[in-house]
Amino acid sequence: MMKASPHQVAGHQALDGKLGPLIDAAGHFYKPLQGDERGLKEAAFYTAFSSNKSIPDHIRKFFPIFHGTQLLEASDGSGMHPHLVLQDLVSSRLSPSIMDIKVGSRTWPVQAPEDYIDKCLKKDRESTSLSLGFRISGLQVYGSKESGYWKPDKKMIKRFSAEDVRLVLRKFVSSNASADSGLDPDCSFASIVYGGSDGILAQLLELKAWFEEQTIYHFYSCSVLLIHDKELVLEGRSCGVEVKLIDFAHAVEGNGVIDHNFLGGLCSLIKFLSEVLEAPKCCTIKACPQVEEEP
Repeated sequence: MMKASPHQVAGHQALDGKLGPLIDAAGHFYKPLQGDERGLKEAAFYTAFSSNKSIPDHIRKFFPIFHGTQLLEASDGSGMHPHLVLQDLVSSRLSPSIMDIKVGSRTWPVQAPEDYIDKCLKKDRESTSLSLGFRISGLQVYGSKESGYWKPDKKMIKRFSAEDVRLVLRKFVSSNASADSGLDPDCSFASIVYGGSDGILAQLLELKAWFEEQTIYHFYSCSVLLIHDKELVLEGRSCGVEVKLIDFAHAVEGNGVIDHNFLGGLCSLIKFLSEVLEAPKCCTIKACPQVEEEP
């Protein structure tokens, strides 16, 4: 039985009669192809990437497993619609904390139509994409069984400044994450989630090493998905830290040139996460007053 993903933090959602991704009990994520050429381009990317023997095995793990395409009844009731069939990255987890980070100071390829470039450029200028080289597109942070998830809405996320981003990166690894702006993030899981040989920083550095050499693709408007499971940590098990790259509707051929746009944003993200480990409590909510829930 298909249903909307309960842990989707960004993008169009299959709710209230709208077209969006669906999941099943077998661990598949069904992403509807966009109606214009972007959907076809993303399907073509996954198909080519899956068979590209020049992609190292240790890099493939950062990409969702691709199971092809399939015609399914659309979530908006409009009839049969082609979907990408991908690995469901989060639904099997107990209480996943997830952050979707769009990487790159420029989110549009030069081949894009002028009106689309104008639209993307406006978003880049109004967010932290231009200033930081990345922006947070969506997130949810698990607090406890009583408090549930802290999941700021899109309007709030769009207003994030650089200081807000620093705060959110701390809340993502805190035991007291919530909408309560009177609490300072304790960053109690920072060393486990961001640090260590299998932590998020180590995985991002592995990706960075590849991007410093790879000239096969340029990834515009691609996101890095950061995932961990706090409940597993509290039970003394592995926190299930995982880094994935998603959204490839604007991936283009690299033509022998390094993807400096994505690499620059990735280096900036690594720097910000490193700062959390070095001084986990240097930024408090009081120092970042912009991050407040909508009334």
